[in-house]
Amino acid sequence: MQIDPSQIKTSELHAYLLGAVSPRPICFASTIDADGQPNLSPFSFFNVFGSNPPTLIFSPARRVRDNTVKHTLENVYATKEVVINVVNYAMVQQASLASCEYPVGVNEFEKAGFTPLKSEKVQPFRVKESPVQMECIVKQIIETGQGGGAGNLVICEPVMLHINEDILDLNGRIDPHKIDLVARMGGDYYCRASGDAVFEVAKPNTKLGIGVDALPLAIRQSTILTGNDLGQLGNVHEVPFVDATFEDHHLKNIIQYYSVTPDEMEKELHHYAKKLLTEGKVAAAWQVLLTAGSIL
Repeated sequence: MQIDPSQIKTSELHAYLLGAVSPRPICFASTIDADGQPNLSPFSFFNVFGSNPPTLIFSPARRVRDNTVKHTLENVYATKEVVINVVNYAMVQQASLASCEYPVGVNEFEKAGFTPLKSEKVQPFRVKESPVQMECIVKQIIETGQGGGAGNLVICEPVMLHINEDILDLNGRIDPHKIDLVARMGGDYYCRASGDAVFEVAKPNTKLGIGVDALPLAIRQSTILTGNDLGQLGNVHEVPFVDATFEDHHLKNIIQYYSVTPDEMEKELHHYAKKLLTEGKVAAAWQVLLTAGSIL
């Protein structure tokens, strides 16, 4: 399937883009208008883009259906201030309610049942229920177009962060399971970034990984090991040597049981290595695969 963006309706392109570029973190933007009236609205066109200076960007895009702009955009133009509140699972339904297009003058804090807190350095209120609230000054607004669906990149600099200590781990870092963030996907779909959805990937080897192309051919062409498995094996700075002191009861059993069927032995050893990689035991997986290579 191929799509030329210029050849389909904006609404259709919008759906494809939001379905493909997901999950997207949700920014709950709190602003005030020129008369001091508060406004609160969630945006999934949002992310962090730097830490020195700290930089956040969100985009109150022009509405696709009628090419109108949102009150949030009008407010940041008027005051050049905003509070970015992150959205977690405990507040996602209320945040969605706040996205209703209430008329000017209606307080979304009240409509959605949130508690406004006075900020330290900017005028807009913070959302008490949000686990992380970032007071920001607006540095720049970039309009990407004038048609329906065009983005308006609001570039913000956080000048004060408020973090609920209940979401921190023992090292004082934000625990993904405790903060329990949610993210936007296509259509009406969201996802929850905690529990089984959260997993770890080791950072790239600082000594430079050898790469998939440097793996022994029998490993690289394995019908058992996946691309993810090969990626872990390739993230070592050199191909390991067979460790004569490596002891593994299951490895011995495989070798003994399949001693007369080398092809089946190779499959079983690769399955076992795959299991070890799933458990994050890369060094042990390498030893299993090197053993396979030395025997077969």
